Amino acid sequence: MPMTDTARAQLQIHFCVLLWGFTAILGKLISLPALPLVWWRMLLVVAALALVPRVWRGLRALPPRLFLGYAGIGVVVSLHWLTFYGAIKLANASVAATCIALAPAFTAVIEPWVAKRPFRPRELALGVAVLPGVAMVVGGVPDGMRVGVAVGALSALLVAVFGSFNKRLVEHADPLTVTGIELGAGTLALTALAPLLPLLMPAFDGDLLAVPGLYDGTLLLVLALGCTLLPFALSLVALRHLSAYSVQLVTNLEPVYAIVLAALLLGEQRELTPLFYLGVAVILGAVFLDPLLARRTAARQPAPGDVQHPEVLGTSEARQVVD
Repeated sequence: MPMTDTARAQLQIHFCVLLWGFTAILGKLISLPALPLVWWRMLLVVAALALVPRVWRGLRALPPRLFLGYAGIGVVVSLHWLTFYGAIKLANASVAATCIALAPAFTAVIEPWVAKRPFRPRELALGVAVLPGVAMVVGGVPDGMRVGVAVGALSALLVAVFGSFNKRLVEHADPLTVTGIELGAGTLALTALAPLLPLLMPAFDGDLLAVPGLYDGTLLLVLALGCTLLPFALSLVALRHLSAYSVQLVTNLEPVYAIVLAALLLGEQRELTPLFYLGVAVILGAVFLDPLLARRTAARQPAPGDVQHPEVLGTSEARQVVD
């Protein structure tokens, strides 16, 4: 029997989330420090978008104030990626992916203020519910990885910040143009930050001018094009046939995919204790419970201030794919 549009879209979204799960694995495999890794990734995506006429048309139509707003968000995006890959280098891919699952807890507090929508106690309660899981995750990693947990939590906070601002501005410009502006501004921000990084975060520092070797260069191309632009474009197609709830439920699987891939490809399960995975289960349980409760609430009465046109912005590692 021929596949329906909805079924095809479901497969496309699962494929996108699987690709996003690979970003943590590639970050571990690439030998570059966090700074040049993120800088090259952003630069490659911007270079690819510069070849798309639609991006330039959208850029010409954008008011200067809105351009500056997206550029500011791009700086936060670059810091998120820097800390995300820093967490991978300081700990491992499983730890970094798990920490990103903390983003909903931060979003519950930040988004109502930024997006000018009502505060929802349910969201904060679920955010607090993940704290025992965080404690288990910290207790389930070796002492040498706990700095990576702290950096990963900072990365999740930055996800909440730029995701909330993106939600506020998402309807005002073409998504591809927005992605190009944000990643372009992020690339410039990291270039300016590079001389200060040895003093601020020496563990992330690296030479931006050093051209990656064949191995790292190939993986960077896969990361930039295969795990950023491809899922971004594919998810735009899938969103034509799926509800925001359906997409959010699938994107909650990203940490699961990352942890499974890390175990299969990197053998990271040997570095972590059962307490870590129990903590992961608690965190993911809260993350999955949130959209289920939200769906029941929405069935009774739509919340004022919600975005009614879900869009994808291909700059998020975590769950800021749609609202």
